[in-house]
Amino acid sequence: MGVTTTAAMTEPRIGRGSESMKAIVCHTHGRPDALRIEEIDRPIVADDGVLIRVRATSINPVDFWPMSRAAYTARWLAGRFTAKAVVLGTDFAGIVESVGKNVTQFNVGDEVFGGRPGAFAEYISIPESGPVVRKRANVTFEQAAALPVAAVTALQAVRDRGRVKPGQRVLINGASGGVGSFALQIAKLLGAEVTAVCSPRNLDQARSLGADRVIDYTKEDYTQSAERYDVLVDIAGSHSWSENTKVLKPHGTFILAGASAYTVFGGNRAIMHIVRFRLASLFGSRRFAFFIAKLNKADLMVLGEFVSSGKLTAAIDRQYELSQAAEAMNYMGEGHAKGKIVVGVA
Repeated sequence: MGVTTTAAMTEPRIGRGSESMKAIVCHTHGRPDALRIEEIDRPIVADDGVLIRVRATSINPVDFWPMSRAAYTARWLAGRFTAKAVVLGTDFAGIVESVGKNVTQFNVGDEVFGGRPGAFAEYISIPESGPVVRKRANVTFEQAAALPVAAVTALQAVRDRGRVKPGQRVLINGASGGVGSFALQIAKLLGAEVTAVCSPRNLDQARSLGADRVIDYTKEDYTQSAERYDVLVDIAGSHSWSENTKVLKPHGTFILAGASAYTVFGGNRAIMHIVRFRLASLFGSRRFAFFIAKLNKADLMVLGEFVSSGKLTAAIDRQYELSQAAEAMNYMGEGHAKGKIVVGVA
C-alpha cells in the first residue's frame, strides 16, 4: 500500500462533540482481532473546518501503525506513559454535513474525498485547507476512498521521484497491491513501457491495468533478467540493493515505496533494510529515492480527474462494512490483496 503520509503520522484523537458516532477505536497494541466498533463523541467543527459524513474508507499499511508495538514504544519514549485511544483510518469519501463560519471552498451537501487520521468513523472533521477535494459525480464513494494514500504515494513515486518520461522502461515490483496497481497505471499514463512483477493470481489484473509485460515472481527472478530499466519502483522489498541494480541502468532510479508496510510489519529488520539501501546507493551512479508521501489538494484533484475520465482505475479487491473492519485489516495483513480494500461506512 502505501508510504506513510505527513497527515497519517499525526496521532488521531477522539473528538469531543455534543453528538455521538460509531468508530473503530484502538486502545492498545496487538492484532486487528482486538478492534471493536464503539460509540464515541462526534468531532467538533472548527471555524475553518468541514464536518464530513463518511460514506466509504479504505485500508492502508499505515493504518496499522497505532496498533504496533513500535507506536506504543514511541509514545513511552516521548513521556506519554498512558496510552490514548485513537480512531484508526486515513482515506475517506463522503458528504459535507456542516461547515465552519469561515469556510468558503465547500458547501453542505458537497461530495468530497481526502485523507486525515480518524477515517474509520461515521464522521470526520478536517480544515478546508487540508487534503480534501470535491468528488466528481461519476466517481463512486468507494472509488474515491481508494485513492488518497495509495494513489498519491504512487503518483509522487512515479511522477516526482522517478521523473518517468515517455519511452522509458519501468519495472514495478509488487504491482498488485494498492500502491502497485496505481503506480503501474500512472507509469503507463506518462508514456512508459511497464513490466509488472506479482504473484500468479494477480497476473491477469496487471495485464488488464495496462502492463506491457508481467513476471510471475514464483517462476522468474526479475533480478536475473537481461532486461535493463530506467526506473524501478520497489513495493515488495524482496531483493537487496545489489540484486536490484543488476537490472537498473547506470543512471537509473530506484524508488523504495510502501515503506509503512516495512516499518509496521518488519520492525527493526525493516528499518535496517531501508538504511542499507540508502548507504549502498551512496556509491555509484544510480539514484535512490525514499520518501514520505504528502497528501495535498493538487494531487488529489489530478487523481480524481484521472478516475473520472477513465484514465485511472481504482482496482478494488474486497468491500467490507465498518463493523467488519477487523476482518478487513486481517485480510490486508495477509499481503494477498489485489488492489484496494474498501470499507463502507454508511
